[in-house]
Amino acid sequence: MSRKRGFDAGEERAGRIGGWRSVNPSAMTYGEGQHRRYGSVATDAVPYRSDNALGSAPPPGHGALSRARRHHHNDLAAGWFVWEVTAMEVMCEQEATSDRRAPPAQLAIVVPAFNERENVASLVDALDRALSGLSWEVIFVDDDSPDGTATRVRVLAQRDARVRILQRVGRRGLASACIEGMLATASPFIAVIDCDLQHDETLLPAMLDLLRSGDTDLVVGTRYSTGGGVADWARNRAAASRLATRLAVRLTKIPMSDPMSGFFMLTRASFERSLPHLSSVGFKILMDLILSAPSPLRLAELPYTFRARRHGDSKMDSLVLWEFGQLLLEKLTGGRVPLRFFSFALVGLVGLFVHILTFVLVYVTGTASFSTAQIVATAVAITNNFALNNKLTYRDQRLRGRALLRGWLTFNLVCVTGAVANINISQWLIVHNSYWLWSAVAGALVSVVWNYGMSSVFTWRRRLST
Repeated sequence: MSRKRGFDAGEERAGRIGGWRSVNPSAMTYGEGQHRRYGSVATDAVPYRSDNALGSAPPPGHGALSRARRHHHNDLAAGWFVWEVTAMEVMCEQEATSDRRAPPAQLAIVVPAFNERENVASLVDALDRALSGLSWEVIFVDDDSPDGTATRVRVLAQRDARVRILQRVGRRGLASACIEGMLATASPFIAVIDCDLQHDETLLPAMLDLLRSGDTDLVVGTRYSTGGGVADWARNRAAASRLATRLAVRLTKIPMSDPMSGFFMLTRASFERSLPHLSSVGFKILMDLILSAPSPLRLAELPYTFRARRHGDSKMDSLVLWEFGQLLLEKLTGGRVPLRFFSFALVGLVGLFVHILTFVLVYVTGTASFSTAQIVATAVAITNNFALNNKLTYRDQRLRGRALLRGWLTFNLVCVTGAVANINISQWLIVHNSYWLWSAVAGALVSVVWNYGMSSVFTWRRRLST
């Protein structure tokens, strides 16, 4: 079925690349697996080096080449040959081997991970037992863990094709990790589960059955309904979790007992409907998915007991509640104001208090003149705002090391420019007979918006390394 193409020394320009030969008839270069066309028939030109000029076989892995005709150019001493395979032959080979291919995964389990090297193998084993007889894949989304989590997952992936790794460099965040993991799979059903083995993976088949019934869009593993619970939690963590859960239910009216859960499964169609409106910031991706849906999702809950962590440290801290509060504000305002802007503005209010306090301590006590006290107070407030924004507002893009000093310098430049804009706008409004209070407020608003926009571009812009 292959077309024979004769070559002579004048037509062919060839060069050796790593033991292979690229053939370039008519000044067109071809490498391994590349295509060339003769008339209307596409062929794969696969250069092949043989030490036995006439008795060798095609390269391993090229099953379709077994039916291809072997052609050689004039330089037999070099032992170079060109194998040409038509698209028809490749299709025949694919049909012959299609029954040996693994079926596509119907369920994808997305696992956000950071410093979970000791848990990944145990989780894969647990999933293998829990999902026996099902077609599934697991996607670990690792935020460039320093403990080598990604390397450990790659070792497992070499032995098990169901294991995949998505390694992110220069950014962190559970919500964004889940979103990117969901986007990396074609499976019609997607689950999210922690890597620390605290979620009950044996619940996954029951979740999948509920979704397959067609009556449910999202199934949540709940700790706070009959049959659920938590194990070995510190009293303050348990209290904070229940408080946040009650607050979320009351403010959002979500009809479920555990909207803060990190263990759930949903259909791909449901995820894609919510996707354009997701904030991708923070830890509570479930609530974000539900509140971002253009129409109410059909929800179901299955109780489970939240287990104790085996290895590593918990990623939960007091800042999770801060991010949770930001998410609630964003969703309650319909997403009209960016989530980060809420945080940036609140930090600005704290900075105003710090400025006034510093000024009073320096000026009222007689330590310095009015101008000097203002300069000192401004410098202290700007540094305070930079530190808080780096820790809270841009937690997922936190600057460290040398980048911290560079970020502080650019933040100072941005804020000084914003202060100049604040003064000029306020003065312009006063001159044009505006009320002094509104003039001051307008200048302050312009300064806040300027500082937020410019610092997002120049101070905390995303980069591959920080």
